Amino acid sequence: MKTFFGTPSQSLFAATLGFFIGFTAIALFNTTAHLFKDTLQLTPVMIGLLVATPSLAGSLLRIPFSAWVDTTGGRKPLLVLLGLAILGMGGLTLVVLALYPEHLSRGLYPLLVLLGILSGCGVATFAPGISQVSYWFPKDRQGSALGIYGGLGGLAPGIFTLILPFALSRLGLARSYLAWMVVLIAGSAVYFLLGRNAPYFQLLAQKLPRSEARQKAEQAGQEMFPQGSTLDSLRTSARAWQTWALVGIYFITQGGFLALTAWLPTYWHSFFATSIGMAGVLAATFSMSAALIRIPGGTISDRIGGENTLLLALTSLVIGATLMTFSHQFGLSILGELLVAFGMGVGNAAVFKLVPQNIPHAIGGASGWVSGLGALGGFILPPLMGEFVHWQGNPGYANGFSVLVGMAVIAMGLAGILKHWREKRPSLA
Repeated sequence: MKTFFGTPSQSLFAATLGFFIGFTAIALFNTTAHLFKDTLQLTPVMIGLLVATPSLAGSLLRIPFSAWVDTTGGRKPLLVLLGLAILGMGGLTLVVLALYPEHLSRGLYPLLVLLGILSGCGVATFAPGISQVSYWFPKDRQGSALGIYGGLGGLAPGIFTLILPFALSRLGLARSYLAWMVVLIAGSAVYFLLGRNAPYFQLLAQKLPRSEARQKAEQAGQEMFPQGSTLDSLRTSARAWQTWALVGIYFITQGGFLALTAWLPTYWHSFFATSIGMAGVLAATFSMSAALIRIPGGTISDRIGGENTLLLALTSLVIGATLMTFSHQFGLSILGELLVAFGMGVGNAAVFKLVPQNIPHAIGGASGWVSGLGALGGFILPPLMGEFVHWQGNPGYANGFSVLVGMAVIAMGLAGILKHWREKRPSLA
């Protein structure tokens, strides 16, 4: 008799939906936070913290919540994060409905920050979803599965960037929050109904001994298994140098993706004097292209190996960022943006093909370190690129892309080291 529920495809769909939905609250909050500036009389530093803190907290929470998967499976961590996001979104919706704009005061600023942080928990769903999918799929299909997961789930920022202005103009702020709240709750409910842990974790929940659970799970086709507790997973993965090499690579691929999603509207509007609407379209094109290219990027990783795929992706990133640095032509800069999108999207897919291969006994912990610390590039890179504008004025908008060139070259070196190490150990391939 079957002792577990769900299938790999069903769980991939559910995890992808959970990751996509997790962006709902933070996407609306980040876009509308500036509306609180005048009402609450916030300083630039205060509005910056209001926008940055939720995303930063969501990124760092990826570390413990991903490691938690190695103990309990991905379902519970992901549901907890979605539940916290619903609490934050619900609180923000009530504040907007009841108090905005006449009755908002500066004394409510700490409450807005707290509710924003809770909403930002949805950003952290990426990491436990990665681990959940990894445990469901065999090694030779993980690249494709994780490419679909990251590609479709990662469409959220671009889609929300496109539709939010229309929603706000048609619905207004309060009803937009209500609409986004409904979407978040509905998506979370679908994940609750369909999201399932890999067989090993289901069997453990049935109180089977670990050895028997592993044996039955192997018979069901599961290939990857954790060892130890949440802390053990974090410690084991932290002791593996490959984890930190992948953190460094992900810092430029995913961190760069997050950074450019925020930076490109300013770049196109300020450097090429496009309209704000056109700048938003060009930025959304980058975001959605980088997300969608992860899907074939995962398949490429399965066929030619994660390290070779990384070298290909990072080469594209270097060429594209170099074009954007030195070209003052609109068309060439668009080509550069697309090459960067290709490099970052395919690179992200390759990184998570390599996580279970290099750290097979602590996938959750490794995924947490890589996705959590790597995503910090999204907060560190924009200020670095902004310094070029501070030093050089308008030309700095283009010259700032040299930061991406330098970091991508370093990442290529790390990918080369990973490739050399695995070639010396063919049994790990």
